[in-house]
Amino acid sequence: MSAAPTPGAQALAAEVSGAALMDTLRHLARFVKLAGTPAELESLQGLQARLTAYGYATEIVFHDAYVSLPGACRVTVDGRALRAITHSMALASPPGGTRGRLVHLGAGAEADFAGRDLAGCILLVEGIASPAVAARAARAGAVAQLHVSPHEHIHEMCISPLWGSPSPETLAELPRSVAASIDRAEGEALIARLAAGEAPEVVIEAEIDAGWRPTPILVAELEAPAGAEAPFILFSGHHDTWYEGVMDNGAANASMLEAARLLAQHRADWKRGLRLCFWSGHSQGRYSGSAWYADEHWAELDRRCAVHVNIDSTGGVGATLLSNAPASPELAGLAEAALQAEAGQSFGGKRPARNADQSFHGIGLPSLFTTLSEQAPGGVAMRNALGWWWHTPDDRLDKIDEAHLVRDTRVYVHALWRLLSDPVLPLDYRGNAAALVAEVEALAGRLGAALDLSALAAEARALRDRAEAIATLPAASRDAALMRLSRSLVPLEQTGGDRFAHDAALPLPAYPALRPLHRLAAADAGSEAWQQAAVAARRCRNRLAEQLRLLRRAW
Repeated sequence: MSAAPTPGAQALAAEVSGAALMDTLRHLARFVKLAGTPAELESLQGLQARLTAYGYATEIVFHDAYVSLPGACRVTVDGRALRAITHSMALASPPGGTRGRLVHLGAGAEADFAGRDLAGCILLVEGIASPAVAARAARAGAVAQLHVSPHEHIHEMCISPLWGSPSPETLAELPRSVAASIDRAEGEALIARLAAGEAPEVVIEAEIDAGWRPTPILVAELEAPAGAEAPFILFSGHHDTWYEGVMDNGAANASMLEAARLLAQHRADWKRGLRLCFWSGHSQGRYSGSAWYADEHWAELDRRCAVHVNIDSTGGVGATLLSNAPASPELAGLAEAALQAEAGQSFGGKRPARNADQSFHGIGLPSLFTTLSEQAPGGVAMRNALGWWWHTPDDRLDKIDEAHLVRDTRVYVHALWRLLSDPVLPLDYRGNAAALVAEVEALAGRLGAALDLSALAAEARALRDRAEAIATLPAASRDAALMRLSRSLVPLEQTGGDRFAHDAALPLPAYPALRPLHRLAAADAGSEAWQQAAVAARRCRNRLAEQLRLLRRAW
Protein backbone atom coordinates (compact mmCIF):
# COMPACT_ATOMS: atom_id res chain seq x y z
CA MET A 1 0.00 0.00 0.00
CA SER A 2 1.49 3.36 -1.02
CA ALA A 3 1.99 6.10 1.57
CA ALA A 4 -0.43 9.01 1.66
CA PRO A 5 0.86 12.06 -0.21
CA THR A 6 2.46 14.78 1.89
CA PRO A 7 -0.13 17.53 2.47
CA GLY A 8 0.55 21.20 2.10
CA ALA A 9 -0.01 23.45 5.10
CA GLN A 10 -3.29 24.81 3.72
CA ALA A 11 -4.57 21.38 2.75
CA LEU A 12 -3.96 20.03 6.23
CA ALA A 13 -5.46 23.12 7.87
CA ALA A 14 -8.59 22.66 5.78
CA GLU A 15 -9.22 19.37 7.59
CA VAL A 16 -9.88 21.10 10.95
CA SER A 17 -13.20 19.82 12.30
CA GLY A 18 -15.59 22.18 14.03
CA ALA A 19 -17.48 19.22 15.44
CA ALA A 20 -14.34 17.80 17.06
CA LEU A 21 -13.44 21.20 18.52
CA MET A 22 -16.86 21.70 20.05
CA ASP A 23 -16.91 18.15 21.44
CA THR A 24 -13.68 18.86 23.35
CA LEU A 25 -15.09 22.19 24.51
CA ARG A 26 -18.20 20.57 25.92
CA HIS A 27 -15.94 18.32 28.01
CA LEU A 28 -13.93 21.29 29.29
CA ALA A 29 -17.02 23.38 30.02
CA ARG A 30 -18.04 20.94 32.76
CA PHE A 31 -15.22 21.99 35.09
CA VAL A 32 -14.14 25.01 37.11
CA LYS A 33 -10.40 24.47 36.70
CA LEU A 34 -8.66 26.36 39.52
CA ALA A 35 -4.97 25.52 39.82
CA GLY A 36 -4.20 22.50 41.97
CA THR A 37 -7.82 21.43 42.50
CA PRO A 38 -9.40 17.99 41.87
CA ALA A 39 -11.66 19.40 39.14
CA GLU A 40 -8.65 20.70 37.24
CA LEU A 41 -7.02 17.27 37.36
CA GLU A 42 -10.19 15.47 36.24
CA SER A 43 -10.52 17.80 33.27
CA LEU A 44 -6.85 17.29 32.39
CA GLN A 45 -7.21 13.52 32.54
CA GLY A 46 -9.97 13.74 29.95
CA LEU A 47 -7.61 15.54 27.58
CA GLN A 48 -4.88 13.02 28.31
CA ALA A 49 -7.13 10.13 27.25
CA ARG A 50 -7.84 11.80 23.91
CA LEU A 51 -4.18 12.54 23.20
CA THR A 52 -3.20 8.98 24.07
CA ALA A 53 -5.78 7.76 21.55
CA TYR A 54 -4.15 9.99 18.91
CA GLY A 55 -0.86 8.14 19.44
CA TYR A 56 0.99 10.53 21.75
CA ALA A 57 3.05 9.42 24.72
CA THR A 58 1.41 11.23 27.64
CA GLU A 59 2.06 11.84 31.31
CA ILE A 60 0.77 14.16 33.99
CA VAL A 61 3.66 15.63 35.94
CA PHE A 62 3.12 17.12 39.38
CA HIS A 63 5.24 19.83 40.95
CA ASP A 64 4.81 22.12 43.93
CA ALA A 65 3.85 25.69 43.08
CA TYR A 66 2.87 28.78 45.00
CA VAL A 67 -0.82 29.28 44.18
CA SER A 68 -3.21 31.96 45.39
CA LEU A 69 -6.97 31.32 45.21
CA PRO A 70 -9.20 34.34 45.92
CA GLY A 71 -11.99 33.80 48.41
CA ALA A 72 -14.88 35.86 49.71
CA CYS A 73 -14.63 39.63 49.46
CA ARG A 74 -16.70 42.35 51.08
CA VAL A 75 -16.22 46.06 50.43
CA THR A 76 -18.29 48.50 52.47
CA VAL A 77 -18.60 52.25 52.02
CA ASP A 78 -20.03 53.99 55.09
CA GLY A 79 -21.47 50.65 56.10
CA ARG A 80 -23.10 49.85 52.72
CA ALA A 81 -21.84 46.67 51.02
CA LEU A 82 -20.74 46.82 47.38
CA ARG A 83 -20.47 43.97 44.88
CA ALA A 84 -16.75 43.16 44.87
CA ILE A 85 -14.09 40.50 44.32
CA THR A 86 -10.53 40.18 45.58
CA HIS A 87 -7.54 39.06 43.49
CA SER A 88 -5.03 36.26 43.26
CA MET A 89 -1.72 37.01 45.03
CA ALA A 90 -3.15 39.95 47.00
CA LEU A 91 -2.90 39.87 50.78
CA ALA A 92 -5.77 38.67 52.91
CA SER A 93 -7.23 41.36 55.12
CA PRO A 94 -6.78 41.25 58.90
CA PRO A 95 -9.77 40.49 61.17
CA GLY A 96 -12.23 43.34 60.89
CA GLY A 97 -11.00 44.34 57.46
CA THR A 98 -8.48 46.80 56.03
CA ARG A 99 -9.13 50.50 56.57
CA GLY A 100 -7.36 53.62 55.41
CA ARG A 101 -7.79 57.03 53.85
CA LEU A 102 -9.26 56.64 50.36
CA VAL A 103 -7.18 58.40 47.67
CA HIS A 104 -8.17 58.64 44.01
CA LEU A 105 -5.11 57.78 41.94
CA GLY A 106 -6.38 57.95 38.37
CA ALA A 107 -5.15 55.00 36.31
CA GLY A 108 -2.36 54.25 38.77
CA ALA A 109 0.45 55.12 36.36
CA GLU A 110 3.94 55.94 37.61
CA ALA A 111 3.18 59.65 37.33
CA ASP A 112 0.05 59.26 39.46
CA PHE A 113 2.21 57.98 42.33
CA ALA A 114 5.01 60.53 41.95
CA GLY A 115 5.61 62.83 44.93
CA ARG A 116 2.64 61.61 46.95
CA ASP A 117 2.59 60.27 50.49
CA LEU A 118 0.36 57.21 50.16
CA ALA A 119 1.53 55.19 53.14
CA GLY A 120 -1.42 53.57 54.91
CA CYS A 121 -3.91 54.63 52.21
CA ILE A 122 -6.46 52.73 50.17
CA LEU A 123 -5.82 53.59 46.53
CA LEU A 124 -8.87 54.05 44.28
CA VAL A 125 -7.55 53.14 40.82
CA GLU A 126 -9.41 53.25 37.52
CA GLY A 127 -9.01 50.17 35.38
CA ILE A 128 -8.60 46.42 35.72
CA ALA A 129 -6.24 45.26 38.49
CA SER A 130 -2.67 44.71 37.29
CA PRO A 131 0.81 43.68 38.49
CA ALA A 132 2.20 47.11 37.62
CA VAL A 133 -0.17 48.92 39.99
CA ALA A 134 0.42 46.30 42.69
CA ALA A 135 4.17 46.88 42.44
CA ARG A 136 3.77 50.66 42.69
CA ALA A 137 1.38 50.32 45.62
CA ALA A 138 3.93 48.15 47.44
CA ARG A 139 6.67 50.75 46.95
CA ALA A 140 4.32 53.50 48.16
CA GLY A 141 3.35 51.67 51.34
CA ALA A 142 -0.38 51.59 50.53
CA VAL A 143 -2.48 49.14 52.53
CA ALA A 144 -4.94 48.35 49.76
CA GLN A 145 -5.98 48.96 46.16
CA LEU A 146 -9.60 49.35 45.16
CA HIS A 147 -9.87 48.99 41.40
CA VAL A 148 -12.73 50.37 39.33
CA SER A 149 -13.79 48.17 36.42
CA PRO A 150 -14.31 49.94 33.07
CA HIS A 151 -17.89 48.61 32.99
CA GLU A 152 -20.42 46.64 35.02
CA HIS A 153 -18.46 43.39 34.78
CA ILE A 154 -15.70 42.70 37.32
CA HIS A 155 -12.66 40.73 36.14
CA GLU A 156 -10.63 38.18 38.07
CA MET A 157 -6.91 38.91 37.96
CA CYS A 158 -3.59 37.69 39.31
CA ILE A 159 -1.79 40.86 40.41
CA SER A 160 1.67 39.54 41.22
CA PRO A 161 4.57 41.00 39.22
CA LEU A 162 6.71 38.02 40.28
CA TRP A 163 7.06 35.50 37.44
CA GLY A 164 6.51 31.94 38.71
CA SER A 165 6.82 30.76 42.29
CA PRO A 166 8.85 32.82 44.75
CA SER A 167 12.44 32.10 45.72
CA PRO A 168 14.32 33.69 48.65
CA GLU A 169 15.64 36.27 46.17
CA THR A 170 12.24 37.14 44.68
CA LEU A 171 9.89 36.75 47.63
CA ALA A 172 9.82 40.52 48.24
CA GLU A 173 8.30 41.02 44.77
CA LEU A 174 4.97 39.50 45.85
CA PRO A 175 2.19 42.07 46.41
CA ARG A 176 2.12 43.59 49.88
CA SER A 177 -1.40 45.00 49.99
CA VAL A 178 -5.03 43.94 50.01
CA ALA A 179 -6.77 44.33 46.64
CA ALA A 180 -10.37 44.37 45.46
CA SER A 181 -12.37 45.46 42.42
CA ILE A 182 -15.81 47.04 42.11
CA ASP A 183 -17.94 47.92 39.10
CA ARG A 184 -17.82 51.20 37.22
CA ALA A 185 -20.97 52.77 38.66
CA GLU A 186 -19.85 52.29 42.26
CA GLY A 187 -16.35 53.46 41.42
CA GLU A 188 -17.54 56.62 39.70
CA ALA A 189 -19.72 57.43 42.69
CA LEU A 190 -16.68 57.18 44.99
CA ILE A 191 -14.59 59.33 42.64
CA ALA A 192 -17.30 62.00 42.64
CA ARG A 193 -17.50 62.00 46.44
CA LEU A 194 -13.74 62.42 46.77
CA ALA A 195 -13.78 65.25 44.21
CA ALA A 196 -16.46 66.97 46.33
CA GLY A 197 -14.20 66.84 49.37
CA GLU A 198 -15.94 64.01 51.17
CA ALA A 199 -14.05 61.28 53.02
CA PRO A 200 -16.07 58.05 52.71
CA GLU A 201 -15.13 55.30 55.14
CA VAL A 202 -14.06 52.24 53.14
CA VAL A 203 -13.44 48.81 54.65
CA ILE A 204 -12.13 45.88 52.58
CA GLU A 205 -12.50 42.34 53.89
CA ALA A 206 -10.81 39.78 51.65
CA GLU A 207 -10.03 36.09 52.03
CA ILE A 208 -7.11 34.51 50.17
CA ASP A 209 -6.07 30.84 50.15
CA ALA A 210 -2.36 31.10 49.27
CA GLY A 211 0.45 28.59 49.65
CA TRP A 212 2.40 25.77 48.09
CA ARG A 213 0.41 22.91 46.57
CA PRO A 214 0.94 20.18 43.98
CA THR A 215 -0.12 21.29 40.50
CA PRO A 216 -0.29 19.21 37.31
CA ILE A 217 1.19 19.63 33.84
CA LEU A 218 -0.06 17.39 31.03
CA VAL A 219 2.78 16.56 28.64
CA ALA A 220 2.03 14.82 25.33
CA GLU A 221 4.81 14.01 22.89
CA LEU A 222 5.30 12.47 19.50
CA GLU A 223 8.88 12.14 18.39
CA ALA A 224 10.12 12.87 14.90
CA PRO A 225 10.92 9.82 12.75
CA ALA A 226 14.59 10.74 13.20
CA GLY A 227 14.39 9.72 16.86
CA ALA A 228 14.45 10.92 20.43
CA GLU A 229 17.31 13.40 20.03
CA ALA A 230 15.80 15.24 17.06
CA PRO A 231 14.76 18.87 17.67
CA PHE A 232 11.15 19.44 18.70
CA ILE A 233 8.53 22.16 18.66
CA LEU A 234 6.93 23.08 21.99
CA PHE A 235 3.19 23.81 21.67
CA SER A 236 1.70 25.07 24.91
CA GLY A 237 -1.34 26.64 26.51
CA HIS A 238 -2.66 26.96 30.03
CA HIS A 239 -5.38 24.66 31.28
CA ASP A 240 -6.31 26.29 34.59
CA THR A 241 -9.12 28.85 34.34
CA TRP A 242 -11.27 31.38 36.09
CA TYR A 243 -14.71 29.76 36.48
CA GLU A 244 -15.39 27.39 33.55
CA GLY A 245 -13.20 29.53 31.29
CA VAL A 246 -14.63 28.17 28.04
CA MET A 247 -12.87 30.72 25.83
CA ASP A 248 -9.95 31.35 28.19
CA ASN A 249 -8.56 28.81 27.89
CA GLY A 250 -10.86 25.93 27.02
CA ALA A 251 -11.09 26.92 23.36
CA ALA A 252 -7.30 27.02 23.08
CA ASN A 253 -7.06 23.56 24.66
CA ALA A 254 -9.57 22.30 22.10
CA SER A 255 -7.46 23.86 19.32
CA MET A 256 -4.39 22.10 20.71
CA LEU A 257 -6.10 18.71 20.62
CA GLU A 258 -7.43 19.19 17.10
CA ALA A 259 -4.03 20.32 15.84
CA ALA A 260 -2.40 17.33 17.58
CA ARG A 261 -4.88 14.94 15.96
CA LEU A 262 -4.33 16.21 12.43
CA LEU A 263 -0.57 16.61 12.65
CA ALA A 264 -0.07 13.10 14.04
CA GLN A 265 -1.69 11.61 10.94
CA HIS A 266 1.31 12.74 8.89
CA ARG A 267 4.15 12.11 11.33
CA ALA A 268 6.14 10.30 8.65
CA ASP A 269 6.79 13.70 7.02
CA TRP A 270 7.99 15.43 10.18
CA LYS A 271 11.55 16.70 10.40
CA ARG A 272 11.07 17.64 14.06
CA GLY A 273 9.07 16.27 16.98
CA LEU A 274 6.08 17.84 18.71
CA ARG A 275 5.62 18.27 22.46
CA LEU A 276 2.39 19.67 23.90
CA CYS A 277 2.26 21.09 27.43
CA PHE A 278 -0.92 22.08 29.24
CA TRP A 279 0.04 24.36 32.13
CA SER A 280 -1.49 24.80 35.53
CA GLY A 281 -0.67 27.87 37.62
CA HIS A 282 -1.17 30.39 34.83
CA SER A 283 -4.25 32.08 36.23
CA GLN A 284 -3.65 31.63 39.96
CA GLY A 285 0.13 31.12 40.04
CA ARG A 286 1.53 33.80 37.71
CA TYR A 287 2.86 31.28 35.16
CA SER A 288 4.21 28.94 37.84
CA GLY A 289 3.77 25.83 35.68
CA SER A 290 5.66 27.02 32.62
CA ALA A 291 8.33 28.70 34.79
CA TRP A 292 8.93 25.46 36.68
CA TYR A 293 9.08 23.49 33.43
CA ALA A 294 11.62 25.90 31.96
CA ASP A 295 13.77 25.63 35.09
CA GLU A 296 13.47 21.87 35.47
CA HIS A 297 14.07 21.04 31.79
CA TRP A 298 16.45 23.91 30.98
CA ALA A 299 19.27 21.77 29.56
CA GLU A 300 17.01 19.69 27.31
CA LEU A 301 15.09 22.70 26.06
CA ASP A 302 18.37 24.49 25.33
CA ARG A 303 19.67 21.48 23.42
CA ARG A 304 16.61 20.33 21.50
CA CYS A 305 13.71 22.81 21.44
CA ALA A 306 13.56 24.91 18.27
CA VAL A 307 10.45 27.10 18.74
CA HIS A 308 7.77 27.71 21.36
CA VAL A 309 4.23 28.12 19.99
CA ASN A 310 1.72 29.40 22.56
CA ILE A 311 -2.06 29.52 22.28
CA ASP A 312 -4.68 31.40 24.28
CA SER A 313 -8.38 32.25 23.98
CA THR A 314 -9.23 31.15 20.44
CA GLY A 315 -12.63 31.38 18.77
CA GLY A 316 -14.35 34.14 20.69
CA VAL A 317 -17.60 35.68 19.50
CA GLY A 318 -16.75 38.92 17.69
CA ALA A 319 -13.02 38.10 17.54
CA THR A 320 -12.34 39.29 14.00
CA LEU A 321 -8.92 40.93 14.39
CA LEU A 322 -5.88 38.65 13.99
CA SER A 323 -3.19 41.08 12.82
CA ASN A 324 -2.25 41.92 16.45
CA ALA A 325 -1.08 38.38 17.15
CA PRO A 326 2.51 38.56 18.46
CA ALA A 327 5.57 36.76 17.14
CA SER A 328 9.30 36.98 17.63
CA PRO A 329 10.83 38.98 14.75
CA GLU A 330 12.58 35.91 13.33
CA LEU A 331 9.17 34.24 12.91
CA ALA A 332 7.47 37.20 11.23
CA GLY A 333 7.54 35.50 7.82
CA LEU A 334 5.81 32.38 9.14
CA ALA A 335 3.24 34.45 11.03
CA GLU A 336 2.46 36.41 7.87
CA ALA A 337 2.12 33.27 5.75
CA ALA A 338 -0.19 31.50 8.21
CA LEU A 339 -2.40 34.52 8.88
CA GLN A 340 -2.75 35.38 5.19
CA ALA A 341 -3.48 31.82 4.12
CA GLU A 342 -6.01 30.97 6.81
CA ALA A 343 -7.54 34.32 7.84
CA GLY A 344 -6.79 36.73 4.98
CA GLN A 345 -5.02 39.15 7.36
CA SER A 346 -1.47 40.46 7.57
CA PHE A 347 0.92 40.14 10.48
CA GLY A 348 1.15 43.52 12.20
CA GLY A 349 4.66 43.10 13.57
CA LYS A 350 3.74 42.96 17.26
CA ARG A 351 6.53 41.63 19.47
CA PRO A 352 5.82 39.14 22.30
CA ALA A 353 4.75 40.83 25.51
CA ARG A 354 5.73 39.81 29.03
CA ASN A 355 2.74 37.53 29.58
CA ALA A 356 1.10 34.32 28.38
CA ASP A 357 3.54 31.72 29.74
CA GLN A 358 6.46 33.18 27.82
CA SER A 359 8.84 31.48 30.25
CA PHE A 360 11.30 30.32 27.61
CA HIS A 361 12.84 33.47 26.13
CA GLY A 362 15.74 33.31 28.58
CA ILE A 363 16.70 29.89 27.26
CA GLY A 364 16.62 31.36 23.78
CA LEU A 365 13.42 29.92 22.31
CA PRO A 366 11.74 32.12 19.72
CA SER A 367 7.98 32.33 20.22
CA LEU A 368 5.01 32.33 17.88
CA PHE A 369 1.60 33.73 18.88
CA THR A 370 -0.19 33.81 22.24
CA THR A 371 -3.64 35.32 21.91
CA LEU A 372 -4.46 35.11 18.22
CA SER A 373 -7.87 36.69 17.61
CA GLU A 374 -9.19 39.80 19.32
CA GLN A 375 -12.25 42.02 19.36
CA ALA A 376 -12.16 44.87 16.86
CA PRO A 377 -11.25 48.30 18.30
CA GLY A 378 -13.97 50.62 19.53
CA GLY A 379 -15.38 48.91 22.62
CA VAL A 380 -14.65 49.31 26.32
CA ALA A 381 -10.95 49.76 27.09
CA MET A 382 -9.85 46.34 28.38
CA ARG A 383 -6.46 45.04 29.42
CA ASN A 384 -6.84 42.46 26.65
CA ALA A 385 -9.28 42.82 23.76
CA LEU A 386 -10.83 39.41 24.37
CA GLY A 387 -14.46 40.32 25.10
CA TRP A 388 -16.31 41.69 28.11
CA TRP A 389 -16.73 38.16 29.50
CA TRP A 390 -12.98 37.56 29.86
CA HIS A 391 -12.11 36.40 33.40
CA THR A 392 -15.76 36.50 34.49
CA PRO A 393 -18.41 33.83 35.24
CA ASP A 394 -19.92 34.57 31.80
CA ASP A 395 -17.07 32.89 29.88
CA ARG A 396 -19.26 29.99 28.76
CA LEU A 397 -20.03 28.06 25.59
CA ASP A 398 -22.22 30.82 24.20
CA LYS A 399 -19.12 33.04 23.89
CA ILE A 400 -17.61 30.72 21.28
CA ASP A 401 -18.13 31.24 17.55
CA GLU A 402 -17.47 27.84 15.98
CA ALA A 403 -16.44 29.37 12.65
CA HIS A 404 -13.91 31.61 14.41
CA LEU A 405 -12.63 28.64 16.39
CA VAL A 406 -12.10 26.65 13.19
CA ARG A 407 -10.35 29.64 11.57
CA ASP A 408 -8.01 30.17 14.52
CA THR A 409 -7.18 26.48 14.76
CA ARG A 410 -6.35 26.43 11.05
CA VAL A 411 -3.82 29.22 11.57
CA TYR A 412 -2.10 27.12 14.22
CA VAL A 413 -2.20 23.92 12.18
CA HIS A 414 -0.71 25.78 9.21
CA ALA A 415 2.14 27.25 11.27
CA LEU A 416 2.85 24.03 13.16
CA TRP A 417 2.91 21.97 9.99
CA ARG A 418 5.54 24.30 8.56
CA LEU A 419 7.59 24.12 11.77
CA LEU A 420 7.41 20.33 11.80
CA SER A 421 7.90 19.57 8.12
CA ASP A 422 9.84 22.36 6.38
CA PRO A 423 13.28 21.09 5.34
CA VAL A 424 14.78 24.09 7.17
CA LEU A 425 13.24 25.86 10.16
CA PRO A 426 11.38 28.99 8.95
CA LEU A 427 13.50 31.34 11.09
CA ASP A 428 15.21 34.43 9.72
CA TYR A 429 17.54 36.24 12.11
CA ARG A 430 19.11 38.64 9.65
CA GLY A 431 16.85 41.57 10.49
CA ASN A 432 17.17 41.00 14.25
CA ALA A 433 20.94 40.80 14.12
CA ALA A 434 21.21 43.95 12.02
CA ALA A 435 18.88 45.76 14.44
CA LEU A 436 21.06 44.71 17.39
CA VAL A 437 24.17 46.08 15.68
CA ALA A 438 22.38 49.36 14.99
CA GLU A 439 21.21 49.58 18.61
CA VAL A 440 24.68 48.96 20.05
CA GLU A 441 26.38 51.32 17.61
CA ALA A 442 23.86 54.06 18.39
CA LEU A 443 24.54 53.62 22.10
CA ALA A 444 28.28 53.73 21.44
CA GLY A 445 27.80 57.03 19.65
CA ARG A 446 25.75 58.50 22.51
CA LEU A 447 28.13 57.32 25.21
CA GLY A 448 31.37 58.16 23.42
CA ALA A 449 34.41 58.04 25.68
CA ALA A 450 32.25 57.63 28.78
CA LEU A 451 31.96 53.89 28.13
CA ASP A 452 33.88 51.87 25.56
CA LEU A 453 31.44 49.57 23.75
CA SER A 454 33.86 48.43 21.05
CA ALA A 455 34.08 44.82 22.26
CA LEU A 456 30.30 44.51 22.56
CA ALA A 457 29.84 46.09 19.12
CA ALA A 458 32.36 43.63 17.63
CA GLU A 459 30.46 40.68 19.07
CA ALA A 460 27.16 42.07 17.78
CA ARG A 461 28.66 42.39 14.29
CA ALA A 462 29.95 38.83 14.47
CA LEU A 463 26.41 37.74 15.33
CA ARG A 464 25.06 39.67 12.35
CA ASP A 465 27.63 38.07 10.05
CA ARG A 466 26.68 34.65 11.34
CA ALA A 467 23.00 35.32 10.66
CA GLU A 468 23.85 36.32 7.10
CA ALA A 469 26.08 33.27 6.56
CA ILE A 470 23.50 30.69 7.70
CA ALA A 471 21.67 30.97 4.37
CA THR A 472 24.79 29.66 2.61
CA LEU A 473 25.09 26.53 4.75
CA PRO A 474 23.89 23.13 3.50
CA ALA A 475 20.25 22.59 4.40
CA ALA A 476 21.16 19.69 6.69
CA SER A 477 23.27 22.02 8.86
CA ARG A 478 20.97 25.02 9.03
CA ASP A 479 18.58 23.93 11.79
CA ALA A 480 21.38 23.45 14.29
CA ALA A 481 22.97 26.76 13.28
CA LEU A 482 19.65 28.61 13.63
CA MET A 483 19.01 27.12 17.05
CA ARG A 484 22.49 28.11 18.25
CA LEU A 485 21.96 31.63 16.95
CA SER A 486 18.63 31.87 18.74
CA ARG A 487 20.38 31.18 22.06
CA SER A 488 22.36 34.37 21.48
CA LEU A 489 19.73 36.69 20.05
CA VAL A 490 16.44 35.81 21.74
CA PRO A 491 17.63 36.49 25.33
CA LEU A 492 18.95 39.88 24.18
CA GLU A 493 15.73 40.73 22.35
CA GLN A 494 13.26 39.58 24.98
CA THR A 495 14.87 39.48 28.45
CA GLY A 496 17.10 41.37 30.86
CA GLY A 497 19.93 39.09 29.76
CA ASP A 498 19.94 36.36 32.43
CA ARG A 499 19.26 33.07 30.65
CA PHE A 500 18.50 31.30 33.95
CA ALA A 501 16.10 33.76 35.57
CA HIS A 502 12.62 35.08 34.80
CA ASP A 503 11.98 38.80 34.41
CA ALA A 504 8.99 40.24 36.25
CA ALA A 505 5.53 40.13 34.68
CA LEU A 506 5.81 43.79 33.72
CA PRO A 507 6.20 45.52 30.33
CA LEU A 508 9.65 45.32 28.76
CA PRO A 509 11.12 47.40 25.91
CA ALA A 510 12.86 45.86 22.91
CA TYR A 511 16.35 44.68 23.85
CA PRO A 512 15.77 44.97 27.61
CA ALA A 513 19.24 43.52 28.23
CA LEU A 514 20.60 46.89 27.08
CA ARG A 515 18.63 48.96 29.62
CA PRO A 516 21.64 49.78 31.84
CA LEU A 517 23.39 51.28 28.79
CA HIS A 518 20.33 53.37 27.89
CA ARG A 519 20.06 54.54 31.51
CA LEU A 520 23.64 55.80 31.43
CA ALA A 521 23.13 57.50 28.08
CA ALA A 522 20.08 59.35 29.43
CA ALA A 523 21.72 60.54 32.69
CA ASP A 524 23.36 63.95 33.14
CA ALA A 525 27.10 63.42 32.86
CA GLY A 526 28.87 63.62 36.19
CA SER A 527 25.69 63.60 38.29
CA GLU A 528 25.09 61.17 41.13
CA ALA A 529 22.58 59.30 38.94
CA TRP A 530 25.19 59.13 36.15
CA GLN A 531 27.84 57.71 38.49
CA GLN A 532 25.50 54.99 39.70
CA ALA A 533 24.31 54.21 36.19
CA ALA A 534 27.91 53.91 35.02
CA VAL A 535 28.57 51.13 37.52
CA ALA A 536 25.65 49.08 36.18
CA ALA A 537 26.46 49.93 32.55
CA ARG A 538 30.05 48.65 32.79
CA ARG A 539 28.86 45.36 34.22
CA CYS A 540 26.14 45.08 31.60
CA ARG A 541 28.63 45.70 28.79
CA ASN A 542 31.05 43.09 30.12
CA ARG A 543 28.38 40.48 30.75
CA LEU A 544 26.76 40.78 27.34
CA ALA A 545 30.03 40.83 25.42
CA GLU A 546 31.22 37.73 27.26
CA GLN A 547 27.91 35.90 26.78
CA LEU A 548 28.03 36.58 23.05
CA ARG A 549 31.67 35.56 22.85
CA LEU A 550 31.04 32.24 24.60
CA LEU A 551 28.02 31.47 22.44
CA ARG A 552 29.99 32.40 19.30
CA ARG A 553 32.67 29.89 20.27
CA ALA A 554 29.94 27.23 20.46
CA TRP A 555 28.92 27.85 16.84
